[in-house]
Amino acid sequence: MIDIDILLALGATYKKVSAGEIIFHEGGICSFYYQLVSGSVKWINVDDDGNEFIQNIIEPGECFGELPLFDGEPYAASAEAEVDSVIIRLHHSIFHQLLVDRPDIHFSFSRLMTERLRFKFMLLKELAQHGPEQCVQSLLNYLKQNRKFICNKCNKLNLTRQQIANMTGLRVETVIRTIRHLHDKGTLVIEKGKVYC
Repeated sequence: MIDIDILLALGATYKKVSAGEIIFHEGGICSFYYQLVSGSVKWINVDDDGNEFIQNIIEPGECFGELPLFDGEPYAASAEAEVDSVIIRLHHSIFHQLLVDRPDIHFSFSRLMTERLRFKFMLLKELAQHGPEQCVQSLLNYLKQNRKFICNKCNKLNLTRQQIANMTGLRVETVIRTIRHLHDKGTLVIEKGKVYC
């Protein structure tokens, strides 16, 4: 999202986080801009029963937890490292000055937030208006179109069925049946348990 050299020049610091470590909690106060350097981070909400809903899975180079940087409200979700990861973080006041000094970066954030909002609108629409098959198919189409979690060389989906369930709010059993049905229709391929779009 932002060139690491720019962040470092402004005083950003690296931080290693272990798999399963919470980087920030839903409802917490925002102190930093976060960007993933390596690894994987999921942005999640957890209900009272411990069920997880994945808002987003962050790949290296992407930022996360940016909403409070713009509205001053608490975090809307928690961020958890899926694997051992390295993040870079910049104090929020310096981040705000960066946006003032660099309108191009500010515009990039506006575009990113618009893309993420469109993704949420698409998922909500599919869940409200269609069944699980259409919802999963729309998610896979979106990921393929945006080259997220799809291998560029072989089109292998790099999400588990549980992650898809947690992203859509569907039960994992429903996702498994739906993916099998999409395979039977020829919409996607399942080979040795791996899904190819």
